[in-house]
Amino acid sequence: MGFYDRYILPHVINAACGAKPIAYQRRKVVPQAQGRVLEIGIGSGLNLPFYDPAKVEKLWGLEPSVEIRRMAEKAAKEAPFPVEFIGLPGESIPLDDASVDTVVTTYTLCTIPDAVGALQEMRRVLRPGGRLLFAEHGRAPDASVRRWQDRLDGLWGKIGGGCHLNRDIPALLREGGFTLDRLDTMYIPGPRPMSFNYWGTATP
Repeated sequence: MGFYDRYILPHVINAACGAKPIAYQRRKVVPQAQGRVLEIGIGSGLNLPFYDPAKVEKLWGLEPSVEIRRMAEKAAKEAPFPVEFIGLPGESIPLDDASVDTVVTTYTLCTIPDAVGALQEMRRVLRPGGRLLFAEHGRAPDASVRRWQDRLDGLWGKIGGGCHLNRDIPALLREGGFTLDRLDTMYIPGPRPMSFNYWGTATP
């Protein structure tokens, strides 16, 4: 891991993912989480203020990056519910089958190398009747924007910690074994290749 990835990238990601339009998107989905919650890619803990403490029994925060996870650990000290961190990627979730009530993923599926494998793991740990709550950016509906997403994707990934601009989020969710119960989409404020958002709920 180079200097940029270790010392600069965590702060770049924290600033970008903490922007007001993205915080507004988080507010739409995170408060719905309940029971035993697994957050995939907890990052620096930006979702923590949006959980409803009256609904959450426990939160597992999965985050493979040591540097970013340290930021989340500081934020978790103020959380009104227990938070346990898992330092592994989304493709490896060390929890029992059907042991989680809610899985939360926000602006995470863009970076996981094997997104389908990770979603299959999320499906495995969700109990029957459990829900996946998601807010993600991805492939735009407009051909002109998609062309720019495809052109910029490689460069963007190098500076954005492996983030992909052009992933088809609904297709990934379905391939991972989920049924989409609710799906909303829109461009949020920002450059259009980076700002087409999907959010909603899915069930195994």
